[in-house]
Amino acid sequence: MSDRKKFLILAAVFALFYFLPVESPRVRSGAVEALAMLHEYAREHVILCLVPAFFIAGAISVFVSQQAVMKYLGSEARRWVAYSAAAVSGTVLAVCSCTVLPLFAGIYKRGAGLGPATAFLYSGPAINVLAIILTARVLGFELGLARAVGAIVFSVVIGLLMAVIFRSEETERMQGFVEIPETGPVRPLWKTSAHMAGMVVFLIFANWAAPRVMGGTWETVYKMKWIIAALAFVFTLSASRVWFDSDERSQWLGSTWGYALQVVPLLFGGVLVAGFLLGRPGHEALIPGAWIETLVGGNSLGANFFASVVGAFMYFATLTEVPILQGLIGAGMGKGPALALLLAGPALSLPNMLVIRSILGTKKTVVYTCLVVVLSTLAGGIFGAFFS
Repeated sequence: MSDRKKFLILAAVFALFYFLPVESPRVRSGAVEALAMLHEYAREHVILCLVPAFFIAGAISVFVSQQAVMKYLGSEARRWVAYSAAAVSGTVLAVCSCTVLPLFAGIYKRGAGLGPATAFLYSGPAINVLAIILTARVLGFELGLARAVGAIVFSVVIGLLMAVIFRSEETERMQGFVEIPETGPVRPLWKTSAHMAGMVVFLIFANWAAPRVMGGTWETVYKMKWIIAALAFVFTLSASRVWFDSDERSQWLGSTWGYALQVVPLLFGGVLVAGFLLGRPGHEALIPGAWIETLVGGNSLGANFFASVVGAFMYFATLTEVPILQGLIGAGMGKGPALALLLAGPALSLPNMLVIRSILGTKKTVVYTCLVVVLSTLAGGIFGAFFS
């Protein structure tokens, strides 16, 4: 960054705080919400969500060969294999838009094509089986089905469009991976896969939310979550000790730490800004909630577009989008805008965008965000026309 840009940024920050109307109740409310959201995020989403995700990303970088990633997710892989693997990942991981980031960075830097990588980036938080079932039960079967179909289709369409739009840049990037000499596996593939699976199982079950209505299979799984998570944790520690030497473990920790340094500062900064502007569900911040409720009523193009944009910038913890929408629908939100927010919200957020930019660059991040917003707007408009 040039000295001129640094000066302009410092001048802008100085001007912001110099002229900030701190006596305004709305500004003070936003400041409280920014700290409250960061506090909530740190307590609920870092230790059991982000930290395991960083270790998985670090393991991908160290233990998974670039040839393996390129075989299934690279530009030369069969499209149906690459995009099927990327789309299915969401049903397995069920992570939020921030937790998926280090995993996305890991496969992208190991040679995954831009198309499959962005399909994975969208599908990870969007195709969440628990959230889709909860949507159907609380907001109606039609909305739940539309969310499931839309999320699966979007992950593939967005990935394909990103690959086409940036095909020349991708060809150049992938050439660097092609030139890497292929080396034989250090250990059997099943060991690497089992080690990775142990961490994924821990991530899933440590974050398994309580069912909204107790009873049946979901309640049984919820009661067993900590037993399963503990077994996965012990297995991962044991496998790390037995199957990997000290140098490999050191590289793994170093890679994990590198992802944490890249992601955490941007995420925390983004959470602060999102909290200051929009606040937590049910709490007022700088932008009044009544404005949002007024703007997303009905099924106009503007209402669907606004719902998509708000969903894209606001941070939603996993499963929280359902009760939020339940309140907004009760306040007059149309079904079309509700679907638009469901398709854009879980997959994007302001903190999420900041980290994606550090991985893909500004141009690709803007295009990815615009694709999510435009497709969500169109899907909301079509759904609202049939079911409003």
